[in-house]
Amino acid sequence: MPETRKILNVAKSQPTIEGAGVHVMRAFGFSEVPAFDPFLLLDDFRSNDPHHYIAGFPWHPHRGIETITYMIDGHVEHGDSLGNKGIISAGDVQWMTAGNGIIHQEMPKGDETHRMGGFQLWANLPASQKMTDPRYRDVKSDQIPVIEEKNGTIIRIVCGKLAGNQGPVEDISIDPQYIDVTVSPQSEFVHRTLRGHTVLAYVIEGTGFFGMRRDAKIGNETLVLFEDGDRIIVSTENDPVRFLLISGRPLNEPVAWQGPIVMNTQAELQLAFEEYRQGRFIKHVRN
Repeated sequence: MPETRKILNVAKSQPTIEGAGVHVMRAFGFSEVPAFDPFLLLDDFRSNDPHHYIAGFPWHPHRGIETITYMIDGHVEHGDSLGNKGIISAGDVQWMTAGNGIIHQEMPKGDETHRMGGFQLWANLPASQKMTDPRYRDVKSDQIPVIEEKNGTIIRIVCGKLAGNQGPVEDISIDPQYIDVTVSPQSEFVHRTLRGHTVLAYVIEGTGFFGMRRDAKIGNETLVLFEDGDRIIVSTENDPVRFLLISGRPLNEPVAWQGPIVMNTQAELQLAFEEYRQGRFIKHVRN
């Protein structure tokens, strides 16, 4: 009999300011390491007010991590030190492996009604891959498989495999799954998970019950961290619920973290900032 994961923790996301003044709701971050291993941070940057996002995230470095940006409204213009540039629009995903170092910028833009919204997840890289060459996976909305179940539940698969469908992002060391799930009213969603993997859900619309207990509804801008087990169950009453479901294999490695750089030791961290100050941060040059 599969063991249903129980809820380990429930927390509302907290407002903070990032970049040049972008208002975000932080689901988890620095203080929660290592509870979310291999994940480091999840930010929700939805807003209808351009003053909350237009200043964006100007040029800044990353090393040792992967940043996953998933848009649901508006656009983000991006560019980097290797000459890459483009636009991520509603439904698109950018999975960026910073590796040994990249300097980039992300500038959010609203749609014609000023709506702008998306999520950025930081995933840690194992020590053996922290100094790999950086790379991008830009995924357009129409490349993401969509499953519609008989009860009306809709699942978009960014990463991982589900019901024979493979998400477009593959070959990631932490064996992640990243899906966008909308459970219809009066329905139940049962999803198999790998034992030993970290599993979390972030509610972005509506309310639902997470786990076997139905004594408290969990709603918008709320994070759920699960205990270990073989599956999760999410059910609804009269309203639908939409959430991101994210899982991955823990690294169980030491974390030395300052700003946008995450290494394994303080010495590695200090070296990264020293190289950045001296102009030696970028290791890879695009051919």
